[in-house]
Amino acid sequence: MGDEEVKNLPMELNEKGGVENNGFVQNEAFDEKETNVNSQEEIPKTCVIGVSPAPLEESALKPYAGMPKEVLLKFSGQARYRVTREILFWLIIASAVMLVCATIAIIALSPKCLDWWQASPIYQIYPRSFKDSDMDGNGDLKGIQEKLDHIVYLNIKNIWITSFYKSPLKDLGYGAEDFYDIDPMFGSMTDFENLIAAIHDRGLKLIMDLIPNHTSDKHRWFQLSRNRTGKYTDYYVWHDCAQAGGSLTPPNNWVSVYGNSSWQFDDVRKQCYFHQFGKEQPDLNFHNPAVQQEMHDIIKFWLGKGIDGFSFSTVKFLLEATHLRDEPQVNKLQRPEDITAYSELYHDYTTTQVGMHDLLRAFRHTMDQFSSEPGRYRFMSSDADDKEDTEATMMYYGTSFIQETDFPFNFYLINLKNLSGNSVFEAVNSWMKNMPEGKWPNWAVGNPGSARISSRIGKEYVNVINMLLLTLPGTPITYYGEEIGMENIASEEVRKELMSSVPVIIQTFPEKSPMQWDGKFNAGFTEGNSSWLPVNPDYESVNVEIQKTRSNSSLNLYRELSLLRNTELPLQRGWMCHVWNDSNVFVYVRELDGLDRVFMMVLNFGQESTTDLKAVVPNLPSQAFIRLSTNFGNAGKVVNTQIVKTDMGEGLVLQYKTEKPVHAMEAFQENCFVAEKACYSPAFNLLYMNC
Repeated sequence: MGDEEVKNLPMELNEKGGVENNGFVQNEAFDEKETNVNSQEEIPKTCVIGVSPAPLEESALKPYAGMPKEVLLKFSGQARYRVTREILFWLIIASAVMLVCATIAIIALSPKCLDWWQASPIYQIYPRSFKDSDMDGNGDLKGIQEKLDHIVYLNIKNIWITSFYKSPLKDLGYGAEDFYDIDPMFGSMTDFENLIAAIHDRGLKLIMDLIPNHTSDKHRWFQLSRNRTGKYTDYYVWHDCAQAGGSLTPPNNWVSVYGNSSWQFDDVRKQCYFHQFGKEQPDLNFHNPAVQQEMHDIIKFWLGKGIDGFSFSTVKFLLEATHLRDEPQVNKLQRPEDITAYSELYHDYTTTQVGMHDLLRAFRHTMDQFSSEPGRYRFMSSDADDKEDTEATMMYYGTSFIQETDFPFNFYLINLKNLSGNSVFEAVNSWMKNMPEGKWPNWAVGNPGSARISSRIGKEYVNVINMLLLTLPGTPITYYGEEIGMENIASEEVRKELMSSVPVIIQTFPEKSPMQWDGKFNAGFTEGNSSWLPVNPDYESVNVEIQKTRSNSSLNLYRELSLLRNTELPLQRGWMCHVWNDSNVFVYVRELDGLDRVFMMVLNFGQESTTDLKAVVPNLPSQAFIRLSTNFGNAGKVVNTQIVKTDMGEGLVLQYKTEKPVHAMEAFQENCFVAEKACYSPAFNLLYMNC
């Protein structure tokens, strides 16, 4: 091939419609020069080398890296590329649709997550007795903040602090002088704001007391009302009465909870005011819309401060009949003038009046306005209507259409008089059987107005009672100190301590003794010289510090039980089925649909006992594993379910596997209850509803 022919080859290929690859052009200027030099020569129309044009064109059309858009478009239209691309596109679309559908199905089938007040126990604190930070002998808000780590240690996330409003404290702070302020004994508003910030920083929640029924007689509203000032004139319940020679003739026979007439003459207004409790605690007039609005404003104020819920107390007393008729006597033969005790009348006109539940529902509505933010549901509870009237108590749950409280406080275990397996069963069954469908139970074994477990039923039953509390369905409520088995202090000691203080109801103090933190002076409650109440003499052996070091202590058992409750689905929201009870033991199981792991509680509230559980539950495995025991040495052992021995006050949490849960057995269906029903899918490791 001659030089002229080689020079003209690229041009000839271009004319043939081939693809020009500029990668082979070394110097564009040089090519232009060569073209000009030979511009006078004839340019051949055919290629003189022996290369066939067709194969060359086919080779040039193969895809290659870095091909320009024009070439890429030629290939993208070919069937083998177009079909592949469309298949991938529709696969992606189908996958996205399936993912969306699966997500919707999971959301639709998933049960409602437990709210914070359901998922964790509640720890109730009487602030004056928890921890003193300023050495004045009185517990305070800073002291509570110092001890928040103790609550975290217990695996508890909810704190309930009883009343700390500004108050004359004649009634232990339950008659507020100012609902918008902190009593100086407990600290300042800044201390409160620091406390709630510290609580939330630890992922904890705060519940406050609110006593709407009455105020202190030192409250500004009462001072204005007794002087008939403007709108405050009818903020309280006033009525004409006769006062002559130091003798009062009240409008009717109504009696105070503390005894004697519930009417008190006021020298300023020259009328009697109504008080269901102490004469220093006048009842507010909730028939007055202005009073109702005041209470709504108080609720908004504290919710605005960031609290997570309210426990409303004395709510059944909110309204009284306006006709002021005498209440019926229990003993009709008793002379009316001799009636002085609260128990001597039927309180048909001073408790649970028509409209009372409407007031609570209105409080609920106000709280719901602060619950719209995700994760910030505002909890509401109340005390029970009547400790003996189950039906009236259950009304506080509201209806399926109108919500009232999340739960009324459950006194059933606190009110146990004769401890036995049978009596505990009756208390549990009475609540669960009468609770409205879909509602959530709660359990407590102590509070600021009841004797402690150790003093009420005996030290030997402290651990088994706590095991009951933390394994029943619902929310456990623990009064401070019950986790270490604190006892009441002797009334004689209380009386000596309070001889120079204001008049109080002595019997309300023994269960309020200072928290026992360690074996040092004053049990670590205060670094001052004395405490407002004497510390129990047993503090050197019964305290938090020493029980942390003992593996078999009440404190560590409580901690293990609360951890078990927090981590095991059947204990959180599963079925509860009563299996057996007698004078000594109470036995029940906790199960979850779809989960073959079952927990059986065998709790002894009497004397040493042996129970054949396999005879009671025919499909029960012959052996069960002891997950927890009040005797830590038994944990991890295997027991024969035909011979389950328990000592006095001993409790066992047995664990076993079965494909035949008790709640599915026809013989036990009347004994089984579930609040937030859920089913477990082992294949997907998730909960669902329809099972």
